[in-house]
Amino acid sequence: MTRSTNKLAVPGAESALDQMKYEIAQEFGVQLGADATSRANGSVGGEITKRLVSLAEQQLGGYQK
Repeated sequence: MTRSTNKLAVPGAESALDQMKYEIAQEFGVQLGADATSRANGSVGGEITKRLVSLAEQQLGGYQK
C-alpha cells in the first residue's frame, strides 16, 4: 500500500474526501482499488475535482451551475 505525500490544507478533511470518493464511485458504478482500470479510477478523481471546484466557486460567489 502506498502512502500519500500530499498534505491537506484543512486538517480532518481526509474523511470527507474519502466519503465523496466512495459516493462518486457508487454513482458511476466503479469498484475502486488496484483491480480497477486507471480510466475508471481516474473518472472518479476527475469528478471529485469538478465538484470541489464547483463548491469553491459557490463559496466565492462566482459562477454557479
